[in-house]
Amino acid sequence: MDRTSAIVVVICFALLILWFPLMNSMYPPQEEDAPSTNQVDQAEREPVSKPKKQPTEQPSESSDKETFKPFVAPEKEAPEELLVLENTNAVYTFSSRGGGLKEVELKGYPKTIACGEEADKAGGKGVTLNEKAALPILGLYKPKGWLGKGNFSLRRVNNRRIVAEKTLTNRLQVVHSFELGSNYLVRASLRITNRSDKPITIPAHRRVIGTAAPVNPNDKNPGVFNKSNLKGIYWHAGAKTRHITAGWFANRKFGCLPGTPRSHYQGGTNLLWAAVHNRFFTVLTMPADPAPTLDALKIRLPLTKEEGVSAAPQSGDDKPPTGYQTAFVYPEKVLQPGQSWEKNFDIFAGPKKHAILSKFNDNQATVMNFGFLSAISKALLWSMNRLNGLGLPFGWAIVTITIIIKVVFWPLTKAGTRSMKRMQALQPQMKELQEKYKDDPQKMNQKLMEFMKQNKVNPMGGCLPMLVQAPVFIGFLYMIMSAVELRGASFLWVCDLSHPDTVWTIPGIDFPLNPMPLLMAVTMLWQTQLTPAAPGMDPMQQKLMKYMPLIIVVFLYKFAAAMTLYWTVQNLLTVLQTKMTKAADEKQSAQGGTPPATPPKKQSPVPGGKKKKRKRG
Repeated sequence: MDRTSAIVVVICFALLILWFPLMNSMYPPQEEDAPSTNQVDQAEREPVSKPKKQPTEQPSESSDKETFKPFVAPEKEAPEELLVLENTNAVYTFSSRGGGLKEVELKGYPKTIACGEEADKAGGKGVTLNEKAALPILGLYKPKGWLGKGNFSLRRVNNRRIVAEKTLTNRLQVVHSFELGSNYLVRASLRITNRSDKPITIPAHRRVIGTAAPVNPNDKNPGVFNKSNLKGIYWHAGAKTRHITAGWFANRKFGCLPGTPRSHYQGGTNLLWAAVHNRFFTVLTMPADPAPTLDALKIRLPLTKEEGVSAAPQSGDDKPPTGYQTAFVYPEKVLQPGQSWEKNFDIFAGPKKHAILSKFNDNQATVMNFGFLSAISKALLWSMNRLNGLGLPFGWAIVTITIIIKVVFWPLTKAGTRSMKRMQALQPQMKELQEKYKDDPQKMNQKLMEFMKQNKVNPMGGCLPMLVQAPVFIGFLYMIMSAVELRGASFLWVCDLSHPDTVWTIPGIDFPLNPMPLLMAVTMLWQTQLTPAAPGMDPMQQKLMKYMPLIIVVFLYKFAAAMTLYWTVQNLLTVLQTKMTKAADEKQSAQGGTPPATPPKKQSPVPGGKKKKRKRG
């Protein structure tokens, strides 16, 4: 591969990474179709639509043309009763409205990571899952009038278990039992019993999984990831895990052009689990028996304490933030006198930690969103946690991993550098061949390949190290975007490695000053200056390579500090290796040896150009 091809590969790789954030910036997802959380009047006048029958392997997805109404929230005339349970992991708040788990406040995970003077002003509240959602987790929602006002009576059984109960006028008894477990688990048993002397039909209804929403209303994902990845929905039906994010709801044409937004998703059959998530946390609900199907509604999230009221947009946003209200949908069922219908669930409400999620049996760890190179991301995460367990802070663990990766690829990078030097030294002979066979491209390529083989140079030698290390780079990128361990981890002046290392915001233009990507740009320019010039590179290509680091930094200025730290250390190690390789070659040349970059002194420009000996007759 010549230098031109290498440049094309680099540009294509950069575009591959930057395409989606560029398109998301140019054509942001539309929010107009998201109803507010208090928009339930029309829904209470019409029954919940039944899910369509769908094949397990190829679930269909609903469009906005289908009839769908927002979930029916309990009526608010009666005061809401709350009951709180607590263990070492979290504080769990249960609600009488719907008889479900209203919210989960996680201990040890502050809601806001504050830096500098702001750290002293930050409150002590932890990350709260399902916060301000209109519907509690595993709450029961129904057509209007079936549950009356939908309020349950709460009863504490002990410090780990509560029961929510309600008896309807038709003598249907509804009992919800929740028991706290370990590792952020809650076990739930939901039972409906017919206490009457005649059959009763339970209408189609929903069991709420939760509402996908960012930790903070104005959270933004750093780097190449768009804000759409701050929230989403996962479901798993045995074959593979499906992930629904803002991209599906935006419904862009060809993945980037504006399209007709969608507000309702319905898909899957026989679901083994489903989850709502943000970048670092998730509520994952696992039914004991596969759930029939799932649906989700895009809603506007309230920003004030008054439930169901949308606050004014924050600075820089056109509209209030949105969330995805998600639930399992169950069809109607007839209960005979004395018959009970019971559903059991396990709820995981906590951080997306691979060490915990990987212990489940049905690919629940896919909520980590490690991408197509998940094996590399898992290995890097494991290495980082092991180094941290040995006493290294996460920042220094990243530096150590970068050094290890560089040492592993050191021979390959060294060979690539010398290959580029050899190609440069042989360029005059190669130009002679190109000139001689310019009228016969096929033969010219054949002679060039023979010439390079004879001189033991590989046209791929200079590019191979970059291509081999690209999967590690991508795996590292996905790892830091999902590793909750990096949230709030500090390094030198960086107070949060999971976000940009902003030390100051320029007043008036609201532009952040991020030292780490600037340092990364300096090391990239330094590395470019030391890189051997490519054979036959024209002035335009030279300028492109010279300013490529600046172009990359412009797009990646808001990378998470952990990623720019990795890249900066990688650049410094490459500079060190280049200098060491150059010094070794100069020392070998001074000692009278022939450095690897020097071709044979007497080399015919044309393969097979040696004089033939005469045969003596």
